[in-house]
Amino acid sequence: MQKPVLTILAALWAAGVPPAFADDPAKIDYDTARLNRKLQATRVAGDITLDGSLDEPAWLDAPVARNFVQRDPLEGEPATFDTEVRLLYDDEALYVGVFAKDDEPGSLVVSDLKKDFDTANSDGFSVIIDTFRDGRNGYHFSTNPAGAKFDSQVANEGRENNTNWDGIWDVQTRVTEQGWFAEIRIPFRTVKFTSDDPQTWGINFRRRLRRLNEDSFWAPVPRIYDIERVSMAGSVDGMQGLRPGKNIRVKPYALASANTVPGTTDDDYDLGLDVKYGVTSGLTWDFTVNTDFSQVEADEQQINLSRFNLFFPEKRDFFLENSGIFQFGVSDRTGGGGVGGRQNAAADMLLFHSRRIGLSDNGDAIPILAGTRLTGRQGAYSVGVLSIQQREYESAQGFVTPSTNFTALRLRRDLLANSDIGAVLLNKEENGAGYNRVAGIDANFRFGFLNLNGYVAKTFSPQATQPGSGGDTAMRGSFNYQNRVWQFRGHFNGIGERFNDEMGFVPRQGVNNTLLYTGYTWRAPWFRKIGLRETRPHWQMDIYQRQNGEGLESRYQDFHWPFTFNNSAFIEIGVNPNLEEIRTPFSINTARGVRVLPGRYDFNEYFVLWRGNTSAPFSFEARYSNGEFYDGYRRGYTFGPIFRPNERLNAAVNLQVNDIEVSGGAFVSKLVTSRVNFNFNTKMFVNALLQYNTDSRQWSSNLRFNIIHRPLSDFFFVYNERRDERSGDLINRALVAKMTYLVAF
Repeated sequence: MQKPVLTILAALWAAGVPPAFADDPAKIDYDTARLNRKLQATRVAGDITLDGSLDEPAWLDAPVARNFVQRDPLEGEPATFDTEVRLLYDDEALYVGVFAKDDEPGSLVVSDLKKDFDTANSDGFSVIIDTFRDGRNGYHFSTNPAGAKFDSQVANEGRENNTNWDGIWDVQTRVTEQGWFAEIRIPFRTVKFTSDDPQTWGINFRRRLRRLNEDSFWAPVPRIYDIERVSMAGSVDGMQGLRPGKNIRVKPYALASANTVPGTTDDDYDLGLDVKYGVTSGLTWDFTVNTDFSQVEADEQQINLSRFNLFFPEKRDFFLENSGIFQFGVSDRTGGGGVGGRQNAAADMLLFHSRRIGLSDNGDAIPILAGTRLTGRQGAYSVGVLSIQQREYESAQGFVTPSTNFTALRLRRDLLANSDIGAVLLNKEENGAGYNRVAGIDANFRFGFLNLNGYVAKTFSPQATQPGSGGDTAMRGSFNYQNRVWQFRGHFNGIGERFNDEMGFVPRQGVNNTLLYTGYTWRAPWFRKIGLRETRPHWQMDIYQRQNGEGLESRYQDFHWPFTFNNSAFIEIGVNPNLEEIRTPFSINTARGVRVLPGRYDFNEYFVLWRGNTSAPFSFEARYSNGEFYDGYRRGYTFGPIFRPNERLNAAVNLQVNDIEVSGGAFVSKLVTSRVNFNFNTKMFVNALLQYNTDSRQWSSNLRFNIIHRPLSDFFFVYNERRDERSGDLINRALVAKMTYLVAF
């Protein structure tokens, strides 16, 4: 069955890729365009009232950045509606004044008010500041016409984009008949910069016109890049007498909680402290005592139909901040070749995964006594030092985890225009004889459209921990080439059988993995007449071979053909051929005792995916798949309506169904995930996450009420509950009230 399908897809692909129809953007010399984008910041003597009016005389006298250029959809063409930006500064802050022209302000799209809103689903304005003028790193600030805030810390031109970084800044907006205004204040103590006087910073501005799905920039950027490409930014010149301040932040917290299991309730009160100190203009030292993460959103449940561990992302703020500095190697997977992807797609190894600290394997919190972290830049070096002391912990089942220290050391040296080499050391030291250590070196080279990456790592553990034969090293080499039309990428990755990284995520051991990907982006002029923006057929092959000579373990291929419409709606069709060599039986549904027996299995999955315009008041996502599954069949259904009636209310429901029959048994599993977010304003929110899983037969709920009562200071009220679906009995319940208060110097 596989060959006819692949032949048909290959023929369709070949028919849809005539080079004559490739996108031909207006001619822009991107190497020199940024040199003409210079803006002089004006020092202001009087006060600037942040009200979104831009009515102080200083705004009228300041130089103007205008003539924005489209990145998408018509690369190189003037923006449909231009944007004017002015810059002022005083002893304490940089001020950004924005006039976003729009002939139809009533058609502005504002879909959210929450902190760190989704900038892709709203009209918006963004500014990125490269304070070290190194063409690599920057601070990103965004807002929308309702004054919602998004900020992030960008490293290596977006290879690491820390959206959980929180800076102290403010914005006020105003909508008029001519468009909308934004007035942004960024205190100098929020960002790091050198001691040079005068200062020249890299800077760029992005305007998003959501109803046309249009992005435009002050300093032009090719369509394959975004605002994180700070090497193409313009500059703001002539800022004199800047002082970063002492840059000391002290953030204590107080917490009260009640935890209930049937028959007993335990009350608790706790205090803790976080301190942040700017050691130099580029290095920050953090301290945390009695660290608490009770306000963090619960994990989204997943259904595992594979024989490998699933990946769950980090959500805790302390570990997310500046996490990019500890990144080792580069992942080149995109969920199985594209957006359509596959359920339980193969995952890359992460040498350092902070979820291994303070969390058990089943996600239970393990208390943290204290920790410290030093991160930042010093000249051409990026530095990361992390040390966390975890308390002894006894689980409800009586399993004792000894007190443990986790340490991570990371050093990276910039090379050439945009490349780097680095080293990492990880150490896990348990109270007693247990230990685990990892050492590695990596290199990342970027030459225009081509990226080359590689690493070598080795683990050190007692022989009793990892007995047997096999290597204790991991190595990787990868490449990625992408221009406006073609993308080629691939890697070779070898992970030894005894490679034991207890501070990372390693889904497979004892394998060699080869991945190849080819994609073509087609944009024909006539597409726009039928509402289509682009199509991107692509193929990916992912092969795993056992290192012990036993041969093939897995082979996955993806033949996908997606179509993206002008409003960002998306449809994709494809086939995912699979080959699995199963040597030992494994369970695909423990609750029902359904297993896959040893054997060689060759099977295909066929799917179609639809994702609507998520900025619209109503949209939905749906995926249907059908095909063989090991020695049986599987039908998969996913349906997820999304409601955004206004910027205050967002609600979504997602239903995932797997109807499976194999020789070891048959079952239907269902997973329901629903979210409701209500934003009273830009500083007060209610979030609810409700989940139901037919395998566990449990309902779980996570409700969070959050007030930002002053900059980076919050009050949280959190309610968590789990109930048995069959009886309705309570399994556990937790209520948490937590207050934080930031004092900045």
